[in-house]
Amino acid sequence: MQPDDPATADLVSLLSLTREDADLFRGICHAGAPLRAFGGQVAAQALTAAGHTLDAGRSPNSLHGYFLRAGDPRDPIAYRVERLHDGGTYAHRRVTATQHGEAIFTMSASFKRPEEGYDRHVRMPSAPPPERLTDPLDDPGPHPDYADFPGWGVISMRFAPPAEGPSTRGQTEQLVWIRATQPLPDERLLHICALAYASDLSLASTAALDLQEPLPIRTATPRVRIVSLDHAMWFHRAFRADDWLLFATRSRTAGDGRGLATGEFFTRDGRLVASVTQEALLRPIAPPRKP
Repeated sequence: MQPDDPATADLVSLLSLTREDADLFRGICHAGAPLRAFGGQVAAQALTAAGHTLDAGRSPNSLHGYFLRAGDPRDPIAYRVERLHDGGTYAHRRVTATQHGEAIFTMSASFKRPEEGYDRHVRMPSAPPPERLTDPLDDPGPHPDYADFPGWGVISMRFAPPAEGPSTRGQTEQLVWIRATQPLPDERLLHICALAYASDLSLASTAALDLQEPLPIRTATPRVRIVSLDHAMWFHRAFRADDWLLFATRSRTAGDGRGLATGEFFTRDGRLVASVTQEALLRPIAPPRKP
């Protein structure tokens, strides 16, 4: 079992699982908010479990997950894998994460063997290189709670300043450089699961940038409650999660207590390697009444 204290763990250990039988795995997830398991780690561990039921020749090409209940970071989570299909190129798995006898997360994932073919992608947006941006751990600036999130020891982030000039009306957006803080082994599944972990750090907050300061997780006096509802990712090309990736996120709609955000990951040389979409619960928090 991986250590349950992320302050003393590395990213590999945070994604590691104990295998109890061929299709049952168990892991510990740290908190993303008080007494709530971090959703990115739950999704990454579920994908890790699914990947361990396949041969090394297949890698994830997509995942679709739903957060059903808040996981308890104090207790283990069980991941049961169902082997739905194994074809010549594609394979499909369903994973149910349970805790205290109840499902807290479900995920369907697709895996495939690599193949050659037509290739194109959109151009990477312009952003200052990460070396010119400040680490919020050194200078919090508009991100004072950066150090409060337990996972910051394994992920580095550099927030680009907001773009000058008018944006698309009704759209919020932000650019963040992201990478694992330590070198990772040469295992493609691990790098993909590491990106799944990191993808939940700033995506939902993009949908609430016009409601509060653009903090990755929370503020001391938040104006809106943000909870991930679902999470979908597509992995387009090979990458390393321990190299800097530009995470370009935007939200085009929020309403009915929900916000939708999408994001794209680019390598430093401009290759689009992954896309992600997430819907999050957005509920304003009333300020405390004055005595």
